[in-house]
Amino acid sequence: MKIAIWDTYVKREDGKVMHFDILVPNSVTDEKTIFAYGKAYLKTKPFPTNQLSADECRLCHMEQATKDTILSIEQKGYSIIEMENCS
Repeated sequence: MKIAIWDTYVKREDGKVMHFDILVPNSVTDEKTIFAYGKAYLKTKPFPTNQLSADECRLCHMEQATKDTILSIEQKGYSIIEMENCS
């Protein structure tokens, strides 16, 4: 499965900046859908964050999905890779 990687930065209310990637099938191009996935992920966090928008989330590149990513996409429609300040 070919996936699109959306590089995302969201400021936490404590001043730290979260960095994570939203992974979706490359056929998903609607930004509102991708932002909704990011917002759903942010709701799982125990700390408040600022809004997610086109300023914080941009298409970075395409690549082949791993088996774990494919499983997550099949279950939720997307996958997240946490990079910095996500916990």
